[in-house]
Amino acid sequence: MHTEHNTAHTWITTPLTADLLRGALDLEHTEHGVLPHRLPAWARKQIPDGQLAMAESQPSGVRLVFRTRATAVELDALPTKRDYVGAPPRPDGVYELLVDGRPADRGSVTGGNTLTIDMTTGSAETRPGPAGTLRFTGLPGRAKDVEIWLPHNETTELVALRTDAPVEPVPDRGRKVWLHHGSSISHGSDAAGPTSTWPALAASLAGVELINLGFGGSALLDPFTARTLRDTPADLISVKIGINLVNADLMRLRAFAPAVHGFLDTIREGHPATPLLVVSPIYCPIHEDTPGPAAPDFSDIGAGKLSFRATGDPADRTRLTLNIIRAELSRITAARAAEDPNLHYLDGRELYGEYDHAELPLPDRLHPDAATHRRIGERFTKLAFTANGAFAPTR
Repeated sequence: MHTEHNTAHTWITTPLTADLLRGALDLEHTEHGVLPHRLPAWARKQIPDGQLAMAESQPSGVRLVFRTRATAVELDALPTKRDYVGAPPRPDGVYELLVDGRPADRGSVTGGNTLTIDMTTGSAETRPGPAGTLRFTGLPGRAKDVEIWLPHNETTELVALRTDAPVEPVPDRGRKVWLHHGSSISHGSDAAGPTSTWPALAASLAGVELINLGFGGSALLDPFTARTLRDTPADLISVKIGINLVNADLMRLRAFAPAVHGFLDTIREGHPATPLLVVSPIYCPIHEDTPGPAAPDFSDIGAGKLSFRATGDPADRTRLTLNIIRAELSRITAARAAEDPNLHYLDGRELYGEYDHAELPLPDRLHPDAATHRRIGERFTKLAFTANGAFAPTR
């Protein structure tokens, strides 16, 4: 490390290494710095589309964690911001600062690359831009644990970390590691910030360390995702299956059950007795009984509102709907649980059901808003981590 001087602080620059990051499975060294990934390099070579490549590089649940007496922290970062043709501009990604586990500040990094996506054609174009600096000051001068949660929905290359006192990795606090996989809802779509996605909220409430493999549009029973779950050390595992299979119209009913069995078999190769919770989809009216594919609905785009609609044929019983998936997941987990007592099932409508939708409708017909993320996170904590839940300490 080296020091720099300005009028306010003597800065110490600390290398951005894996021991200062949590929630990432791989660090790619780029020309600018390091890019956290949520899938390992071997899995990324097997990704078949740009949607998952983008989603896994967005650092949902990834945070810098270090111990320091610093009163000021600076982070240089190069974000990649998304821009959708015809849609209103997206807000900058949010970084959240925690001191000894408590929210202390938040900020954004301006500039960066811009990825422009045309949802009507599926094309995407990247325009390069400059890195920016995030600055937190006025921190208490005592020894403390500092966490900087990276934007859950904005690809973030980390360029440099500067502090006005030395930094060291936080020692292992002995907390259990919860490994979760799901769709954009788990990824955190439309959450208020990276610590208030529903998995981050649940992890905070339950006092566990989160590794969030929620991938927007990409919870598709991919074998490389199952192998990643198999190979990642964890004390608790959950997989939320269903909505992307429907809105991508990826497979028919005949393929679904064997794919679920194969996915769970692979996880069990690496975690034969770990508590494993299968979660079915939350309530989503457009897909309860209507198959996909889902398509963007531009009818209110002039008012700045993009929503989605289901375009499949409800009469085709070979195609997947949310109700068909819930019935199949319930059947599959019940059959497997006879020989696997650590396998559990949770109906997603217990997290967000018809009555919740009446009170807190899905703004774009697919994704929960910030208030709904909080409700789902609180419900999941109660249903999974307490009493007779799959992750209850007494199990």
